[in-house]
Amino acid sequence: MNALTIKNLKVLYDKKPALDQVDFNVPVGSLTGIIGPNGAGKSTLIKAILRLVPMQTGDIQVFGKPYAQQKKLIGYVPQRSEVDWDFPTNALDVVLMGSYREIGFFKRAKKKDIDWARNCLDKVGMLDYAQRQISQLSGGQQQRVFLARALAQDATIYFMDEPFAGVDAATEKAIIQLMKEWKNQGKTVLVVHHDLQTVEDYFDHVLLLNKTPIAYGETKSVFTLDNLERTYGGNISFLQKTPIVLQGGL
Repeated sequence: MNALTIKNLKVLYDKKPALDQVDFNVPVGSLTGIIGPNGAGKSTLIKAILRLVPMQTGDIQVFGKPYAQQKKLIGYVPQRSEVDWDFPTNALDVVLMGSYREIGFFKRAKKKDIDWARNCLDKVGMLDYAQRQISQLSGGQQQRVFLARALAQDATIYFMDEPFAGVDAATEKAIIQLMKEWKNQGKTVLVVHHDLQTVEDYFDHVLLLNKTPIAYGETKSVFTLDNLERTYGGNISFLQKTPIVLQGGL
């Protein structure tokens, strides 16, 4: 069984295709990078899977069942730019939100729930900031809090939208370590990612996307010069383990 199966997905923005003819299967226990230029539909793809934007057409199965039946298996780390960081709440409460499907929205958190949230903060090095207002945290610290929230969800499949954007090197290291721990536990992770230089180190599968899938499969087979040029629509100088230079098309 695949962790995720997508067939004939199409999403329109202002009557124009943001995604079209998207078909691919994600194997259980894989770590997949979603790669493509700006405007390629990478974030839209995750939001469509999570029913945050409407689909024009498409069928999405999570572990062989419709999304509505599998919500409890899903964890989500949104882009930091989409979060209202001025909302009056502290880091601990944000992490507790990840447990609400177990606690219930209208029930008071029990000691075991609070202990679990504190443990998740500790795992990402943020326990000392548990009572800190989220607006007072740095960008890297905010991202770590949302990682702790994802941990608290204890999901089976995770979707992460640009988790490395604007974070410091220590936070990036913490993120990739957590992603690899999830993979080692047999969990499935899909990540919108921009840094082409780290793709081979971070992901075992890659989806190259530019509104339609250009290529998908194991990184060692798919992450090639030819596929990158088709994805980005420009000339790309590419040598394995060396910087990639994009020329035009962006």
